[in-house]
Amino acid sequence: MLLSKVYAVLFAAAASAQQLSSQLTQIKDFGPNPRNVSMYIYVPKNLTAKPPILVVPHWCHGTAQDAFRGRPYASLGDQYGFISIYPDSPNKADQCWDVSSKQSLTHNGGGDALGIVSMVRWALEKYGGDKNRVFVTGTSSGAMMTNVLIGSYPDVFAAGSAWAGVPFGCYAADGFGVWSDDCAKGKIIKNGTEWAAIVKAAYPGYNSFRPKIQVFHGTKDDILFPQNLKEEIKQWTAVLGLSSTPTSTTPNTPLKGWTRYRYGTTFEAYEAEGVTHDIPNQADVVMEWFDLKCKGTGCYSRKSGYRTSV
Repeated sequence: MLLSKVYAVLFAAAASAQQLSSQLTQIKDFGPNPRNVSMYIYVPKNLTAKPPILVVPHWCHGTAQDAFRGRPYASLGDQYGFISIYPDSPNKADQCWDVSSKQSLTHNGGGDALGIVSMVRWALEKYGGDKNRVFVTGTSSGAMMTNVLIGSYPDVFAAGSAWAGVPFGCYAADGFGVWSDDCAKGKIIKNGTEWAAIVKAAYPGYNSFRPKIQVFHGTKDDILFPQNLKEEIKQWTAVLGLSSTPTSTTPNTPLKGWTRYRYGTTFEAYEAEGVTHDIPNQADVVMEWFDLKCKGTGCYSRKSGYRTSV
């Protein structure tokens, strides 16, 4: 799931163009972290009151620094006053995230997921952050981790945005960082009820707010096959109690050839015609989904969202 050299060059150019008020800083002691995930944080000089927090897990073969440089969320944080966190995978073989272990797929169970959530909890306390406005977005393995965090920690996150990922639990295996060829190639097919049951098992007895989520996938993705978009749609519409029939379909959004399918207000899916695994991130769409340009009262948050249960 390595992003192309072309995107790496573009990412570097974007980073050099950023004029930042602060710097990426490593935090070494932030709470329970059984897998030794590394934490990097960007705190703008001018934070908004009760700042939101955005988590940006990197892709396979990437690093926290790559995600920091390759996405504009630090400079957007400067502009809108939110904090961004960039976890770094402990899996030095390929830098992919642990999205397979029972520990990560269980609420407070351990794995990479708990290490990342510990970062969020630390930052909320340290900077007086808004616990109702915590978000996560990632591409490829980072998208897979986005699905994991939304599923295992619905009590922590308000929303997610996953770019070229797979459903929660699709990679489930007895081990950390296990590659599932069947999942990657879209061979694991379930109905919505079955997918929702996997999410429910991550946090037995939980019956409260569920984060909203948007998912994106290219039709020419030959790393994580496009069938995974269909499976994500079945999973999250079932989890959120939505019909699997879109309430609206909008072509050429946000780019020509992309189609947005909305399922009410808490889930949307984008199909990018002709796009490979190197799907180009659209930060403006993510910012709008999270309502991260909003300051003060009336912003999207867990309080303004919907209480749903699987």
